Amino acid sequence: MSQTANPERGEAALVVAGQVRVLRPTFAALVAAEDELGPLFALVERASEGRLRLAEIAALFWHCCEGRESISRNVMGEAVMAMGLAAASGPLRELLKQILQGRS
Repeated sequence: MSQTANPERGEAALVVAGQVRVLRPTFAALVAAEDELGPLFALVERASEGRLRLAEIAALFWHCCEGRESISRNVMGEAVMAMGLAAASGPLRELLKQILQGRS
């Protein structure tokens, strides 16, 4: 598992259970997130209005997390809480940017 996020690919990193995890918004990850959370445009809209729920942030992060098979959704949620919503906004912003703009 890579431990370095590449912002040029829309990746972000965060610490989950003491390990740096890369959030990689692949097509498969975003389709899975959309299946659970609803349309991605609506997700982006809720985020821009400050209406994104903690569970939605944790779910998006979990779906995009490289090597997520080794962590539970609850562990991801706890990591988001440990970092706080202000710090979680950085990785969230990177993922939402990738959803909207794609790769250059």
